[in-house]
Amino acid sequence: MKRVVPILAFLALLYPFAGNAADGYRIYESTAASVNGEVLFLSDIAREACFYRCAAFPGSQEEILSAVETRDRLILDTLALQEQKKLLLGTVDNSVWEGHAREADSRMTACASSCRREITREQTREWIHKKLLIRDFFDRRVAVFVEVKDDDVRKELERRSAAPGAGEKPTGEQVRDEMLDARIREEIRNWQIRAASKSRLILSPQEER
Repeated sequence: MKRVVPILAFLALLYPFAGNAADGYRIYESTAASVNGEVLFLSDIAREACFYRCAAFPGSQEEILSAVETRDRLILDTLALQEQKKLLLGTVDNSVWEGHAREADSRMTACASSCRREITREQTREWIHKKLLIRDFFDRRVAVFVEVKDDDVRKELERRSAAPGAGEKPTGEQVRDEMLDARIREEIRNWQIRAASKSRLILSPQEER
């Protein structure tokens, strides 16, 4: 099961007790959280968990997440979408969206979990659009500024070659791509931590139900 533990642990430190909600904001039993005033409902959490369980996004694998894990991932997505809307940074290619939506619909249809019956085709399409928009936002906001220097690639190749039982030697381009992907993931995590630290996050005491 994939996790985002470092970020979620950090988020836990930021959450005020729901009973002390600021600015007169009230959290109702049917809600899971408020992110800068945007309400996340328990039904949103359940639907999100189902998408992960059914591996709805093309290329993904099944993930069985708790309600809290799902909620925290949805909070991170919400922070990204709020920033995307503010900066007007990120787009979704319609042909890519259509292709991903068709495959997602097939994956949901084939899913063994009964949770899929509560989700409409339009909700699946909207979720795919959201995920593609977040991906493009991070490509433009984070990934474009990440680089891997030739010297870093050379050192990594030397390290792997010297490792006991080293198998087939990867090419420099393969190593560069792997290092770039890892650094982009790290920078996205850093962005999420910074965004969460500057946000007003309020949790419902009912989120564990």
